Amino acid sequence: MNTGDSTRPTAEGAGALDARLAAVWRVESPRLIARLARLVGDLGAAEDIAQDAFVAAIQKWRADGIPTEPAAWLHRTARYLAIDRIRRQDAQQSKYRQLAAGRPDVAAEPTELEQESTLADDLLGLIFMACHPVLSADAKSALTLKLVCGLTTEEVSRALLTSQATLAQRIVRAKRTLRAANIRFELPEAAERRERLAAVREVIYLLFNEGYAATAGPTWVRNDLCHEAQRLARMLAALTPDDTETLGLLALLEIQASRLAARTDSTGEPVLLMDQDRSEWDQLLIRRGLALIERIDQLGGTSGSYALQAAIAAGHARAPRAADTDWHRITALYDALVQIAPSPVVQLNRALAASRAYGPAEGLTLLAPLMTEPALAHYHLLPAAAGDMTCIAGDHPRARQYFLQAAGIAVNPRDRTVLQRRAAECIDHDQRPVPDPTLDATPRPD
Repeated sequence: MNTGDSTRPTAEGAGALDARLAAVWRVESPRLIARLARLVGDLGAAEDIAQDAFVAAIQKWRADGIPTEPAAWLHRTARYLAIDRIRRQDAQQSKYRQLAAGRPDVAAEPTELEQESTLADDLLGLIFMACHPVLSADAKSALTLKLVCGLTTEEVSRALLTSQATLAQRIVRAKRTLRAANIRFELPEAAERRERLAAVREVIYLLFNEGYAATAGPTWVRNDLCHEAQRLARMLAALTPDDTETLGLLALLEIQASRLAARTDSTGEPVLLMDQDRSEWDQLLIRRGLALIERIDQLGGTSGSYALQAAIAAGHARAPRAADTDWHRITALYDALVQIAPSPVVQLNRALAASRAYGPAEGLTLLAPLMTEPALAHYHLLPAAAGDMTCIAGDHPRARQYFLQAAGIAVNPRDRTVLQRRAAECIDHDQRPVPDPTLDATPRPD
């Protein structure tokens, strides 16, 4: 298939090529699926075509090398495959003729300007479609994170604190439901958007969290997911400029993303919040986030879940040094948050803030009911938090057991390294405790 590439491919070794192929697919598959779903009108078909395009890419690129514009190559190939598929379907001949009428002999990829102008509608349209009211809340999150955000089944299952088998069933049922309901793959009208905004915000939030503190994989932070979540949040805010919770979500992501460069050292090892060099925080992103919080205040929407979380993040951003953090105010904000979003993870973060503000005994008291919470049974940050508080309280042998327990259930190897190191430090009872890793994580909903 001639896709009209005019650029020379790059030659590289098999290992580097495979890594680049995986990276290209991770970034481009949601865009391909979004655009193809609108083109062919069926989510399953869009997935199949996107995968076929990637198989074609693997075969060609292994032989010839990766072109300098791999995304454009994939989109051109996927467009060809979509048109071929439509041509073969007699029931959709009218749609094919409509597409082919203004098409030259070679199906040209849309211009860069056209791509940028339609990408927001494609991606947000697919997210809104996947968050349709005919789907359950669990199905909405699972389907969108898997297809639109490009996460693996394992990553989605961990983000949603559920098993991979349960997740797979949800996704299959969701696709069937959408197909049966004949849902359109486009941005809904304003009235319909309001019904789905909460689900769309949650998906973008979960996507950012998976990038900010990756549950699996060799790296602790996945900048690509964080940046994609920020981009989607900005698109959503532009679509709903007076929605205070959407503005709160964007403010939260901007402020949290300001720390990305400081969260790991030169070797990729985690640098915890209280140890970060705050001069490395992105002040532009912080200013953007703080400006959004001011806008939320002007609109009278300071009591929403995302607005409160943004205010918590701002409490860290405003402190020039870790020692300057106003933990009492942050604890008060968590007290308000737990009233409107009383999830176990929010309660965990509240306990951590209280331990900083009022001492470890207060934190451990708040943490005690969570130790038997089923949703947190495999959540490594729970025993990590207990270890931190117990260590500060001076019970180092018990703290060591907590840290070892947390390391045993942590999936990300970077998390395990930190927790094993903290367990080792507990052997020396005079060792100053290292700040806990959970304080630099946004609270994840159930």
